[in-house]
Amino acid sequence: MKKIRNTVFFLIMFFLALTMILVIIFRFLPVPTSSFIVQKRISDIFQDNTQSVFYDWTNYENISPSIKLAVIAAEDQKFPEHFGFDFDSIEKALSQNEKRKIKRGASTITQQTAKNLFLWSDKSFIRKGLEVYFTLLLEIFWSKERILEVYLNIAEFGENIYGVKAASKKYFNVNTSKLSFRNAAQLAAVLPNPKRYKVNSPSPYVQRRTIWIQRQMNQLGQEILEKL
Repeated sequence: MKKIRNTVFFLIMFFLALTMILVIIFRFLPVPTSSFIVQKRISDIFQDNTQSVFYDWTNYENISPSIKLAVIAAEDQKFPEHFGFDFDSIEKALSQNEKRKIKRGASTITQQTAKNLFLWSDKSFIRKGLEVYFTLLLEIFWSKERILEVYLNIAEFGENIYGVKAASKKYFNVNTSKLSFRNAAQLAAVLPNPKRYKVNSPSPYVQRRTIWIQRQMNQLGQEILEKL
């Protein structure tokens, strides 16, 4: 029994040390891939899918301020202020989800970054617990700018399209730094479900959401980026 306890303790300490080291390394180096991208590539192999995954890292200073503002406006307007979790949004989502068929999410940009980078999409208590753990690690060891930078580089914007650089080229044929105000809102509009919502073939919902995001961007202003 003591041997089992020692083994479990060793595995837990090894996991904690390994994950902290990875988070610290990724604080400074470009992220070569993400858990979601790896899962997609493995899935394609088993399904004999030959489509390429488009992913290309770009640094924070090369990313248009418009798309930084757009994702904050669309996904997490309290991003500069919270420590990984927006408890007001979580409370509202839980209350509203009791009465709605389509569930509302309340994940922050930090939570989404933690999930996309280290975890998997399946919903379970284990994954949620790990998401909380990695979210705290990111908030402890990374700056807000770094969290947003990684999020924009690994977020899925469409089938096999990961990161704002690949999305900018694919949908608008421009460099990431040249994304317009409207184009940025169009990309942010599909983030809740990029497999369902299309940038290049927007549904009425995506069109309405794009307009709403632009209004939120105007209200927030570029000043919110200076708080990161």
